[in-house]
Amino acid sequence: MSQIVTFPGLGLSFDLNPIPFSIFGWPIHWYGIIIAAGFLLAVAYCTRASKRFGIQEDDLLDMLFFAVPLGILGARLYYIIFYLDLFRTADGSLDFAKMVRIWDGGLAIYGGVIASALTLLVFCKKRHIPFLAFADLGVFGLLIGQAVGRWGNFVNVEAYGGETTLPWRMGITEVVNGVEVYKEVHPTFLYESLWNLVGLVLLILIARNWRKFDGQMFYSYLAWYGVGRGMIEGLRTDSLYFFGTGIRVSQMLGFASALVGIALLVWNLKVRPHTPEELWVNRSAAVKAAGEGEHGGD
Repeated sequence: MSQIVTFPGLGLSFDLNPIPFSIFGWPIHWYGIIIAAGFLLAVAYCTRASKRFGIQEDDLLDMLFFAVPLGILGARLYYIIFYLDLFRTADGSLDFAKMVRIWDGGLAIYGGVIASALTLLVFCKKRHIPFLAFADLGVFGLLIGQAVGRWGNFVNVEAYGGETTLPWRMGITEVVNGVEVYKEVHPTFLYESLWNLVGLVLLILIARNWRKFDGQMFYSYLAWYGVGRGMIEGLRTDSLYFFGTGIRVSQMLGFASALVGIALLVWNLKVRPHTPEELWVNRSAAVKAAGEGEHGGD
């Protein structure tokens, strides 16, 4: 079912159909297409940038084999846990079929990030790779995936904010008690997409010019995304709340992770400074060079 979404202050109008086509009767959703596009762009960038962090391409692809399905599972479980009533039938029982229909929307970014981070932690321990060096690479994929993926919310007409009169306001039609109601709201999906895009550019610049220690990109991501998510979440009308309280879960996690990220950055940049030789990419290169030197002398 298509929906008309407008940006009256900008003179824009979109007729959005969440299902552009079907294959053998199976509906293909824009949400899934956009998420897949974000994933492929993230993999392409991380594959290209992996050597800068001392990560082998094979290790990156092997890690994704585990992290992607577990990340999706984590994102869905996080959403279900805090929105459990949406997955109940009329008699109060749980609708497990609805729980698995992720193409209808309902993935919580923080759940995916937490699941992916835990997966990476185990993977790095098994492969004897420093977690923070790998995480420094991984956050670029997260920012790309999040920047692109938010447009899936646009097509589904979800993840928007409260009413506003700002020039870039978004006009939508909601059904309230069976009656269609027109509203002009904050396009918070756009705010977060742009915030992630700016963060991506900033982190690329830092990585190329001012990276001092393993974990710097990871902590910078926690700080940047946490601040942005905390502010943007306060504008949304569909926030996940902490088990019936008035506490917005993602806002709380956003500001908390930002404080942790900022504290760790200050500690590692000011209190405990590092030398370039400590970076995993330099340590692994030195070990490789030493090994080649010994081999060459035989």
